[in-house]
Amino acid sequence: MIQFENVRKAYRTKDEPKVILKNLSLTLPHANVGILGSNGAGKSTLLRLIAGTEPPDAGVITRSGRISWPLGFSGSFNGSLSGAENCLFVARIYGQDTEYVLDYVREFSELGSFFKMPVNSYSSGMRARLAFGVSMAIAFDYYLVDEITAVGDAQFQKKCQQTFREKLSTSRIIMVSHQFATLRKYCDIGGVLRDGELTLYPTLTDAIRVHSGEPAEDADADLEAIEG
Repeated sequence: MIQFENVRKAYRTKDEPKVILKNLSLTLPHANVGILGSNGAGKSTLLRLIAGTEPPDAGVITRSGRISWPLGFSGSFNGSLSGAENCLFVARIYGQDTEYVLDYVREFSELGSFFKMPVNSYSSGMRARLAFGVSMAIAFDYYLVDEITAVGDAQFQKKCQQTFREKLSTSRIIMVSHQFATLRKYCDIGGVLRDGELTLYPTLTDAIRVHSGEPAEDADADLEAIEG
């Protein structure tokens, strides 16, 4: 369960505060949830709030179960440590078998000799490979995903998607994406983040229609027409 109680989050701008959430109170159901929103609505911030990597300005977020950091997020890596050393650090934090995590990420990330080099020497793509590999090495109850298909080249993306589908046989996902087709692959219900409000809908179709400016009651219409 992930529950928001009067949660507020905003950022300062030159003109006026940019409100991401204003006194949000809701419980995310135990389901695969796709979150839609325009650029700048705060979707990635929402994932960081759920993960606990960024605090709310006010209110409480209650989490039960083991929740991942946003997949592909590498901001918490220590740049002076190697990829292997960062893996060991994360494994110890989550009480995992360190040798298993190390072997899994080494093979999955395909970093070769860079795995033992400082993360500061990595490209953004290499950091993403490392972060995704560490995420897959640990069993989470909820996976937080921001554009899963953006990790690595085509072959690596295919491997990521296959591994991720296997994880979802026992776990749930909260995904933010602009790609309707990607959301439909993984998500059952939907939500729309707009003007500081997160509204949940019983189907992903409803959420896509509202995000696209159409009424939710027309949820049975052909989604291909919306995407086109």
